[in-house]
Amino acid sequence: MAAPNVIVFFTDQQRWDSTGAHGNPLDLTPNFDRVAREGTHVSRSFTCQPVCGPARSVLQTGRYATETGCFRNGIALPQDAQTLAHHFREGGYTTGYIGKWHLADAGPGPVPVEQRGGYEYWLASNALEFTSDAYDTVMFDNENRPVKLPGYRVDALTDAAIRYIDSPRDQPYFLFVSYIEPHHQNHRDDYPAPTGYEERYRGRWAPPDLQALGGSSWRHLAGYWGMVRRLDEALGRLIDALRSLGQLDDTILLFTSDHGNHFRTRNAEYKRSVHDSSLRVPTVLSGPGFDGGGQLSQLISLIDLPPTLLDAAGLPVPEEMQGRSFLPLVQRQNGDWPDDMFFQVSESCVARGVRTQRWKYGVLAKDRDGNRDSAADRYEETWLYDLLADPEELHNVVDLESHTEVREVLRERLLRRMVQAGEALPEILPPGMLREAQQLKVSEAEARS
Repeated sequence: MAAPNVIVFFTDQQRWDSTGAHGNPLDLTPNFDRVAREGTHVSRSFTCQPVCGPARSVLQTGRYATETGCFRNGIALPQDAQTLAHHFREGGYTTGYIGKWHLADAGPGPVPVEQRGGYEYWLASNALEFTSDAYDTVMFDNENRPVKLPGYRVDALTDAAIRYIDSPRDQPYFLFVSYIEPHHQNHRDDYPAPTGYEERYRGRWAPPDLQALGGSSWRHLAGYWGMVRRLDEALGRLIDALRSLGQLDDTILLFTSDHGNHFRTRNAEYKRSVHDSSLRVPTVLSGPGFDGGGQLSQLISLIDLPPTLLDAAGLPVPEEMQGRSFLPLVQRQNGDWPDDMFFQVSESCVARGVRTQRWKYGVLAKDRDGNRDSAADRYEETWLYDLLADPEELHNVVDLESHTEVREVLRERLLRRMVQAGEALPEILPPGMLREAQQLKVSEAEARS
């Protein structure tokens, strides 16, 4: 059997509940939803670093951001780092990158060859949000010449991707298409949907956490939904192109995002928090190994995607990768999977946490600067959410005495996860003050759920 092509369709700052597969009633994502039904839907998918550059470093290398050193934006990926491009090239693939990179330190535009992570074909900007606007897309080619592309930005990138897959070649290809949408347009802090799209969604449905907390969603959500809709139309166009070129059955397609968007409800901006609105992302796969895979209920992290793609392409998974392939879960071969996922938060703070199916537990280094410090030797328990009773994470119960045992169980899980990620074993202190609460004590069995 010939090696499959592999395409990563990567969006920026897209919440999981922007999709119909996760209950959004606005019919924004019919193409994503169809792939979720017919392919493999990773229904509990999370980033392990809710900010652009660090998340991208994880997806390119399969290693935590604290291991590569890319713990905040503006830090270049080490030149000796082995990326997906290197691994696929070693496996006989030709490689291409289109869109936003955010892993160089040479400014927002051109990326030096040595900082491109080993990709051969190149049409990208380091920080696409600063070299383009909704209807003014400028990226840079292999020779770092500016290339202005026509149309709405989502369409411009999709046109470039279709041209790439339609090029004659003798090798299978690995193509990474990195959109900026539905990220905000930085210089004017808005969400520019295609003309006419924002009006469709003004005053419509909002996720429960935004209904409760508001933030900037009253001003931004309609444009955000419009951007999500256009991304889904682009996904459909790409699938149609693969079908027309006879490549659909021979191509693995991954759709995912770097992090979510809490619309200024958790801090002063849009991500960089411990909440599912920042951490949880939409993820589906189709093609060889994933068609008919159904819905996975396990907690799967961004760090698990690189080994999964290599595994599905029949390529060896490097030992240095810190995630694991979930292809056996898709094939129902192995039910052995961690029942928690680990995340790191930088820039807004230095924080760490674990999420189980029921609990969210996070710790904060109060004496550290998230833009300067990648880690700390001492943290304080700061967040605890019972996701069964409080899925919107509106009620922080970290200082309830009734939940002391929950914190103890999750503290041990977090410490174990931090060490596994390559971090030094820190000290984790209890919250500054416990208060009495008139509620039932949580049992040990509940704490481990």
